[in-house]
Amino acid sequence: MSHMTINSDCIDNCSNCHKTCLQTAMMHCLNMGGKHIEATHFRLMLDCAKICETSACFQLSGSTYSADICKVCADICTACADSCEEIGGMEECVTACRKCAESCTAMASHAH
Repeated sequence: MSHMTINSDCIDNCSNCHKTCLQTAMMHCLNMGGKHIEATHFRLMLDCAKICETSACFQLSGSTYSADICKVCADICTACADSCEEIGGMEECVTACRKCAESCTAMASHAH
């Protein structure tokens, strides 16, 4: 697979972010209500969880589209981190999103 190297750190960060966003949305945000379940924020958290899961899958399969998915993943993770930071009380989610965005940005730029 000369076109794409497997980066276990990036895969781990994506998997962790998927788990953290999904769990935070379902266990924390739904319980908190208010701004936490405002459509834009809640949808972004679920989108982030899904793109992180997808990014990990594409990387694990050695897909030639991994870099493209990583780029989109980094953008969504950054938006999700910003949204969670703005609402507050979701530091774990913010940290997971920022870490994932960082590794996905690196993956996207090194893949081509």
